[in-house]
Amino acid sequence: MKIFIDSADMNEIRKANAMGLLDGVTTNPSLAAKAGRKDFEQLLKEICREVNGPVSAEVVSTDTPGMLAEAEKLVKIHSNIVIKIPLTEEGLNAVKTLSGKGIKTNVTLCFSPTQALLAAKAGATYISPFVGRLDDIAQDGMSLVSEIITIYRNYGYKTQVLVASVRSPMHVVKAALMGADVVTIPFSVIPQLVSHPLTDKGLARFLEDWKKLQGK
Repeated sequence: MKIFIDSADMNEIRKANAMGLLDGVTTNPSLAAKAGRKDFEQLLKEICREVNGPVSAEVVSTDTPGMLAEAEKLVKIHSNIVIKIPLTEEGLNAVKTLSGKGIKTNVTLCFSPTQALLAAKAGATYISPFVGRLDDIAQDGMSLVSEIITIYRNYGYKTQVLVASVRSPMHVVKAALMGADVVTIPFSVIPQLVSHPLTDKGLARFLEDWKKLQGK
């Protein structure tokens, strides 16, 4: 399973990349604003220089012509750019056109298996079910991921399942057990994936024993 970071903070992206765990990045104008970045295109250039993998860049238009115009501009930034499109009727039209041109797309804001099915039929490269947001309204987000994976396998769709809106390590574990292609996680989840109290306890014991061997 590939791991992407959901961020527009270059410090976070560099730290994650230095660990050797980063396969790609998902970002959007909201994350850019949160990171204090006003020039979205410049940010994308910096990310593409840092990370050798897919970089999802979201459009802000809500109509098909606007999405296509933005997409044509964004793909010129770098060959790794993937166009992030909302799962709407206008969005599906844009995905169909872009996929016909060989332009990769990440269809975002997916909350149902029927939406995921339509995105795959339109030729989406990635589908992004938002599991955390479903959990927030008392629905099981990971059940949606399982349903999408089953549907895609039933019919041989090539669209990759990219688990988004990840809130905890358990989302990552369940995604891996289900066979999801990708998870995109906020930087705050990475330390939670690494840390375990028994690891800390074991390391402390090893160090204490080493001191005894050295006569300290």
